[in-house]
Amino acid sequence: MFEYDLITTDPGCAARRGCLHTPHGDVQTPIFMPVGTQATVKGITNAQLEDLHAQIILANTYHLYLRPGVDVIREAGGIHGFMHWDHPVLTDSGGFQIFSLADTLELDADGVNFRSIVDGSKHRWTPEDNMRVQEAIGADIIMQLDQCTHYPATKEEVAAAVERSANWAARCKAAHTREDQALFGIVQGGVFEDLRLESAQRVSELDLPGYGIGGYSVGEDHELMLAQLGAVTAALPAHKPRYLMGVGNPTTLVRAVALGVDMFDCVLPTRTARMGTAFSSAGRMNMRNAKYARDFGPLDANCDCPVCREHTRAYIRHLVKMDEMLGGILLTIHNLHFLLDLMRRAREAIEAGEYVAFERAWMESEAANDY
Repeated sequence: MFEYDLITTDPGCAARRGCLHTPHGDVQTPIFMPVGTQATVKGITNAQLEDLHAQIILANTYHLYLRPGVDVIREAGGIHGFMHWDHPVLTDSGGFQIFSLADTLELDADGVNFRSIVDGSKHRWTPEDNMRVQEAIGADIIMQLDQCTHYPATKEEVAAAVERSANWAARCKAAHTREDQALFGIVQGGVFEDLRLESAQRVSELDLPGYGIGGYSVGEDHELMLAQLGAVTAALPAHKPRYLMGVGNPTTLVRAVALGVDMFDCVLPTRTARMGTAFSSAGRMNMRNAKYARDFGPLDANCDCPVCREHTRAYIRHLVKMDEMLGGILLTIHNLHFLLDLMRRAREAIEAGEYVAFERAWMESEAANDY
């Protein structure tokens, strides 16, 4: 049920154009995936996501496990039926959320004990437990349970996490039983390139349908990540999709595609929208700024999303200043369109063999240094 067709590669860099086939439809890559942590992408309806040509969305195993609970989701027919989304869904394992709660965490070789952020109740997950939870939720793509380290962390700490994550990946593969789900492994290694390459080799040996690159964008400078990323992607199987987890900065996306990344996700476009920030071809726009009070032009003259076609900067600023929920909704639609369209144009550039010029044009644009 899961195949990744590598359609073409750019002759001037490592950028790839592919198609991932899933039971709920094809995913054209490179692609940005909107995040729907609680089985909803905040500030936008499913119909609006479809209008933006969102191909795949994310949900979070940790949060759904706590509320509404996997039994509810299973009874609804799985995540697709529960949220009425008949397109591909990816669930992350929840490992990042668990390890971000360091003060409630008890870790051992077999699994992890943690406390609920909802009611403080105690829970334990082994890799096998995590697979049962994700199988019940029923996403098309699921992620292994891994250990994400904080930043900064010592090399010894990161090496231990690489070892544990590799062992847990093998246990997740052994425990996973649903043939209609693709299990992705995850590369860890912090900011240590040798550990990244070791992790990539060990997870690649499991011959999984795809691979995430985790543990980046946790506080380190993106330049440090990008300096290593090409070596990491090159160490992963060429015929499998590569997913850079938790990254949504437009400039980082453009540069990471050139280094061989196929898939991205991040809450950045929706979260910043709710804060009153718009993405644009000229950079970030703080819509609370007084200079937009009588600006009756579109958010971005180079954008053809419904918001830019129908509303002015002055109106959106008014909504944001008045804390009207429509302001966040309109900015969410626009920001998601911005990243989805950026990846559409990236795919076209790769198909034309012109991605190097595409990346150069972006890096020379007014927006490049503002993200």
